[in-house]
Amino acid sequence: MEFSVLVIAHQRAGHLQRLLDGVQRNSLLPKEIIVVYMDDPTPEPVSCDVPMKFIHIWSLPGEIGLPLARARNTAAANATTERLVFLDVDCIPSAQAFIRLLRSSEENSALAMAEPRYLREPILSRATPYDLALAELSVPHHARAGLPTNVPCDMHEHFWSLGFSISAGHFDCVGGFSLEYTGYGAEDTDFAFTARHLGIPVVFTRAVVFHQYHGVYKPPLNHFEAILSNASRFYARWGVWPMQGWLRQFAHMGLVRWASDGPTLDVLQCPTPVQVEHARSQDAY
Repeated sequence: MEFSVLVIAHQRAGHLQRLLDGVQRNSLLPKEIIVVYMDDPTPEPVSCDVPMKFIHIWSLPGEIGLPLARARNTAAANATTERLVFLDVDCIPSAQAFIRLLRSSEENSALAMAEPRYLREPILSRATPYDLALAELSVPHHARAGLPTNVPCDMHEHFWSLGFSISAGHFDCVGGFSLEYTGYGAEDTDFAFTARHLGIPVVFTRAVVFHQYHGVYKPPLNHFEAILSNASRFYARWGVWPMQGWLRQFAHMGLVRWASDGPTLDVLQCPTPVQVEHARSQDAY
């Protein structure tokens, strides 16, 4: 079963090598690994027994934040197989992750999402722990608890792009990730909504990926501009708001005027540097 692993990366020291360690331990090895670096001129040196291709892309004038959608599309365009597995650089695939993702995607002709588990603290050792240790060091995401598993469904609003599999044919049919979205937020939900519109189901699998620890912002005020821009673009296209939890928190803080049942999203004020700093969290996610 030939497949390609596609990774997007930006300045996560140590994370990519641990991802590659997870790839090499898998019960099913890919034909190739394609790494797309975003705005990262001097990435860390890495090694892997699987053939790798490295591509650099850069933010364009007018783009807000990292070009996430364009990076994933670039990775897919350079793949030489029909089966695609996308991983964000934070994710260490478990030993059975690829076979479970690929089987689910193929058997159900579906968009198959991995099951993320979040590490509670950084990995300090040079060696990448194995699955059992990673499982003990990690926690599931509460938002995944109520989702059906291993069955095709139409709950595409719960799709996240941090780890998933799709056929190259379906990826092309969807049109890839829309370049109308730049920076953080909603580009993956838009991708999933387009898949649903085309009759491609989503499957939430038991293919575990371990999400490596990094500091987070709760709410993500560090992505305030991109979230508002992408949310408005998504609403204009689909008539519903994405990222409602974050928008609700922004409204509660007096930063925006917004209600989930209407088209209004007005900026009242931008978060101050102090507010952004206070939003830093050491939680797992």
